[in-house]
Formats: sequence, C-alpha cells, structure tokens
Amino acid sequence: MFSHLQGEGEESQDIDLAPNQNLLTRVALYVLRCHDQYEFPAVTTIHIRNDIPLGRGLGSSGAAVVAGVVLGNEVGNLGLSKDRMLDFCLMIERHPDNVAPALYGSFVGTYLSDLDSEDMARKEIPLSEVLPAPAGGVDTGLRPPVPPVGIGKHMSFPWSSDIKAIVIIPDFEVSTAKAREVLPVQYSRADAVFNMQRIAILTHALGQSPPNPELIYSAMQDSIHQPYRKELIPGLTAILESVKPKTHRGLLGICLSGAGPTILALATENFNNIAEDIIKKFSEAKVACKWSLLEPAREGATVTRS
Repeated sequence: MFSHLQGEGEESQDIDLAPNQNLLTRVALYVLRCHDQYEFPAVTTIHIRNDIPLGRGLGSSGAAVVAGVVLGNEVGNLGLSKDRMLDFCLMIERHPDNVAPALYGSFVGTYLSDLDSEDMARKEIPLSEVLPAPAGGVDTGLRPPVPPVGIGKHMSFPWSSDIKAIVIIPDFEVSTAKAREVLPVQYSRADAVFNMQRIAILTHALGQSPPNPELIYSAMQDSIHQPYRKELIPGLTAILESVKPKTHRGLLGICLSGAGPTILALATENFNNIAEDIIKKFSEAKVACKWSLLEPAREGATVTRS
C-alpha cells in the first residue's frame, strides 16, 4: 500500500507511522472507502511534517483530521469542495471550532448543525471499521457511513493585521478528555450570559484597526471553562490575574488556548517581554515553557502540485 510513511517535526517520535494506526492515514482511508476506493494507490509515499505540539490545546488532532481528508480527496481524485470536506472532518472530529479554521484559514466561527436521531446516536466514526485487516477485520469498512451534507456551518470574520498571537507552550500535556472532566454538567444563567455577551463583541473587536485593548481584554474574560481548568495548569491563575494591558504594553487579551495548557496572548507589540513575563510566572510554578509568535493562516488547507 505504501512505499513508506515518514514523519518529522514537533514530537515526531510520538507520532505513530504505521499506516493502519496513524490518524491522518486512517482518516484518508475513511474518505476513500466512502467513495468505493478501498486502498491507497499503489506505491503511495506520504511524508508528514508536524509543526503543532501534541496535547497542548493547539489543535493538533483537528489539523491531522483535515490533512487526512485533504489527502483522501487528492489521491482519490474525488473533487470534494471544502464545505463537503468539512462534513467528512466532522464525522471524525466532532468539534467544528477545531477543524474549520484548519480547513478554511483565518478567523472562523462555527457551529454543529442538528442531525437526525440516527446520526446523533453515532458520536464518531469507529475508525477500526475503515482500516485494512487485521485492525478492521476482513469484511469491515467496505461501506463506512457517508456523512450527511452540511453537518457544520461556518463564517469567516475580519482579523486585524495589527494583531499577532503569542503562544506560551508548557512542557506537559493536558488531554482533552481530562480537561472536559473538570467542567460542570450545568452552568448558571449568569455564567452563560456573561460569555455570550462577550463573544458577540469579541468577534467584531478583533477585526478593528487599530484594535481596542480595553474592549478586547474585557471580551476575552471567561466564566465557562478557565475557572474550572486552573487546577490542571499550575500558574494559570497568577498569569491571568497579572498579565493585563495596563501592565504590559501592546497586550490585547489573554486566555487558555483550547483546553490548555498553552496560553494564548493577543498583542500588537512588545511580544518578547509579554512572553518572558508569562514564562516567568510558569517558572515560579515549576513549569518549563517555550513560546512562539504566530499569525493566522489566511488560506487554511492548501494543495501544492509539482
């Protein structure tokens, strides 16, 4: 099936390169088998370069799912639109907020559409059923469930070119499952209203030029998940309480990236000082970190043909 599967980049030693175990190739096989193509074309060579740290709240699994769908579309010559590729992504990764930005690029808002009862009962595709034998059995996966059309909806928002993202990446992982376990089953009306009001402002504030630090910082406050996840991330409370636009020139806002433990700080300048101060707070909690300065990928998933 492959001449070889290679990997390099962030934590490449932790990425399974067996084609029937690697998430990217398993997703590609799912897409192919939904179109009656049961294997990769003969002598397929896949080289994976991963620039996203694993298990840090930076969307590594969502990016791998998108890459797998794009790979299946390309090697199978399927001609899927990005909107249709989103449907396939969401059969594996049920959170459009992760996969849609990786697919479309830039600043994207999403929601998951209501499905019928049969689709709702199927929380995810059992990937073992779309794998070659023996992982999926001899006869399984020949006709995996094809995604309904329009599972997720998305909209792109303006993003000010003045704004860059500082990501402070601690040297430990927080699994998404563990991060969800600490969240309450129910929220108060006050907490729900608090977040809904702010997200409505934030989506517009991040597109303004010049950005408004006071508005963005306030709109990035949270009552839904950060108060409950602070126990999983040493130093988080001290960081959120001490790093503010009034104390750090250029800072716009700060929050957990995804489920954490990465800290996301939006800023227009003074990037190194902001990052070093956050790293110092983590160091006081005996947590080692690294940091990067990022900008939105404007185009999302792209294919380059030689």
